[in-house]
Amino acid sequence: MKEKQNKHRILILGGSGFIGNALYKELLSYFEVYGTYCKQHGIFSENKVFFNFCVEKDLLSPLLEKIQPTVIISSIKGSYDNQLKAHKEIEAYILQNTNCSVIFISSSEVFSAKPLHPSYENDFPLSETDLGRFKISIEKLFLENIPEQTTIIRLPMVLGVNSPIIFHLRQCIRHRAVFEVFPNLIVTATTINKLVVQIHFMINHSLRGIYHLASNNMVHHDELFKEISSKISDRMPIFKSVFSSNEDRYSALLPKHNMLDSNYQITISEVIEESSLDETIVSVL
Repeated sequence: MKEKQNKHRILILGGSGFIGNALYKELLSYFEVYGTYCKQHGIFSENKVFFNFCVEKDLLSPLLEKIQPTVIISSIKGSYDNQLKAHKEIEAYILQNTNCSVIFISSSEVFSAKPLHPSYENDFPLSETDLGRFKISIEKLFLENIPEQTTIIRLPMVLGVNSPIIFHLRQCIRHRAVFEVFPNLIVTATTINKLVVQIHFMINHSLRGIYHLASNNMVHHDELFKEISSKISDRMPIFKSVFSSNEDRYSALLPKHNMLDSNYQITISEVIEESSLDETIVSVL
């Protein structure tokens, strides 16, 4: 067992989710880590560092006062109105507790209305989707009111052998089912294993600002999943090509202004290799 660092007390909102739980497992041996869950009572209710929090019905402030976190990682889901209220509670808490910081997990959707080129950290966000507009509103809330305590992490597709997307791909391979690909869509990607190590590094070094934790190169969406499929199995799913336009479009975050050290970066070839490894069963706790 590694000696835990006393530097931070970390609360992961959405600690029962795919990203949140992977972060919990990465950080647990090093920090005092707490997480939230909403519906998965049988899995998390007996874990004393997990607290039941449902954004639709619970106030966040009592939990913040109980745990007194020094780092809040926001990866929660729920209705946008209720999420906004929870993030305003985070803002109010940090204004009163300036030793606390927030890491907000955002998305490439904040650039969905700018499909003609890849997007960098300092580009002005503009979205045509409800999710993207919501993410922009939370980014703006934190960056305008608590900029010195805010880290925005924008994510592309998060893959990896146990990711929901790759699990779905494997199911389609097994059953010769339809898997949709977008031949005219140029994307970046990352893996869950790389992501949690990157965030761990960022916490250690108290990095603030906007970060694009994505591969440093791009690929067409269909090529990515066809390559992963060919490495997983000799069989193939039924690839259904979906065209949203006649021209190439981008849903591609690229790091440029806030680059992590080279050993914390990732390429598309590394994403493919990690996503095509043999399946493993991973405990959520």
